[in-house]
Amino acid sequence: MTRILLVGNPNVGKSALFSRLTGTHIIASNYPGTTVGFTKGYLKLGEERAEVIDVPGSYTLEPSSKAEEVAVEMLKEGDVVINVVDATNLERNLNLTLQLLERQTPIILALNMWDDTRHRGINIDVAKLEKILGVPVVPTVGVTGQGIRELVRRLPEAKLPENVRTYSNSDERWARVGDIVSQVQSLSHRHHRWYENLADASSHRIGGIVIALLVLFVTFWFVRFVGEGVINYVADPLFEGLWTPLLVKLSLALGPESFWHSVLIGKLIGGEIVYSQSFGLLSTGLYIPLGAVLPYIISFYLALGIMEDVGYLPRLAVLMDTIMHRLGLHGYAVIPTILGFGCNVPGIMATRILESRKQRFIAATLISIGVPCAALQAMIIGVVGRQGIGYVAMVYGSLFISWIIIGLILNRTVEGFNPELLVEIPPYRLPPWRVIGEKLWLRVSGFIREALPIVLGTVLVVNILYTLGVFNAIADIAAPILTGLWGLPKETIAALVVGFLRKDAAMGILASLGLTAKQLVISSTVLAMFFPCVATFVIMARELGVRDLFKAIGIMLAAVLIMGSLQNLVL
Repeated sequence: MTRILLVGNPNVGKSALFSRLTGTHIIASNYPGTTVGFTKGYLKLGEERAEVIDVPGSYTLEPSSKAEEVAVEMLKEGDVVINVVDATNLERNLNLTLQLLERQTPIILALNMWDDTRHRGINIDVAKLEKILGVPVVPTVGVTGQGIRELVRRLPEAKLPENVRTYSNSDERWARVGDIVSQVQSLSHRHHRWYENLADASSHRIGGIVIALLVLFVTFWFVRFVGEGVINYVADPLFEGLWTPLLVKLSLALGPESFWHSVLIGKLIGGEIVYSQSFGLLSTGLYIPLGAVLPYIISFYLALGIMEDVGYLPRLAVLMDTIMHRLGLHGYAVIPTILGFGCNVPGIMATRILESRKQRFIAATLISIGVPCAALQAMIIGVVGRQGIGYVAMVYGSLFISWIIIGLILNRTVEGFNPELLVEIPPYRLPPWRVIGEKLWLRVSGFIREALPIVLGTVLVVNILYTLGVFNAIADIAAPILTGLWGLPKETIAALVVGFLRKDAAMGILASLGLTAKQLVISSTVLAMFFPCVATFVIMARELGVRDLFKAIGIMLAAVLIMGSLQNLVL
């Protein structure tokens, strides 16, 4: 089977081009021995089926990051290379092209974003560029499909260029790039359009922050609106109308006092199955990932996909880079952080985009401690907000301070390196809904495949321990100590234990205890910073490994003990 590699700089439209070539039949995975992800699919090439691989974006074949190392390794396995080039930034892209030509691999050049060259007054002589490079060159627009058929038609023409020059250092290569560009490209004057002015403003150090705050506000509103809408009008009706009657019949067959009823159905609340409180494998175990978490994942990934394909996320990453570097991260860590505000599970999973183990550990730990999920946020605003908006601000202020201080400490104490943020900011463009939909399906189906079995298995184990009274015993032992430190009644310990399964259910328990405003602030902060929910806990174990998981647990315990005690002293 012919193996076709899509190779190019980051943000040149490779993903859109890949989607056009392969359709919806795509597979996402990590390169063996790394956490660097790539996607592959299949293309009908004449009478045979060819494998198409979207190689991680790379600026050079002299690797300076894990993604670039993987790109170089994957080049050894390809039969044909489609070099995807940003036509609006020919000079930067051709450096990688010349390096690819030196490797003597059959190449065809996809001159992508061809529509943007017209908008910017850039004129490129395609025939002359093809003659100079000695390989086929096809103008394409990945987001609309322009030129894709021509690209596929000319794939068999991909060839080894004749008389390729090998350059002894990068200065010579860059000089050759400049010479080529001067021969094939000319510029003409044109006025900026409104969206180009918006692009400039959103990268400005002051205007960019204002726009970022507005975008994040709209994003959170959108995620809450869509997520809650899916829960209220799709997930809950399906569970209540279709699944609950089956569980009721099973409950009657098993008997409410039996062991298996406790494990599979859970406890009955007022004689009924309550998905947020019963904690059975087939009740809460299924409802947590599918009824409560999945709707927010759908809405968050939809919002994320739109921001990605519009071209906003790279700008947000650049704006956040300075702050994030002080925490041992770089600007792209804002993506898993944003995801964490919807649900910590996809937030932890998204730390894979960070290059080093140090960055992934810091990001995952900070998300689990200082980033409350959407369901918990809704309950905090609803329960604590009854006491006044100032008390809600105390909770979020405490979480933010903890997030900053812990990040500063971890940056200095955790071994490892902090790669620089190397990102090219693409122009704003309207994304095709087809591409956004395919990306959404890929991410959502990946969550279901990866998280659902783990969550169900862990809920089963936790539920058995809960049924056997293990958690109650732990609560009785810990209550006097924690009550003394945080000034909370013993009954709040039960809420913390329940929070290991569902944070919003735990807030519901706190609301019923008649706590003072001070106690609500402390207990809400402690609940948010304490052990993450079981789904997040298990995903952390898989992403970080057992050793780093226990390190993160130690940091969580220290942070929550200190913050809860300080709040008790200060408030």
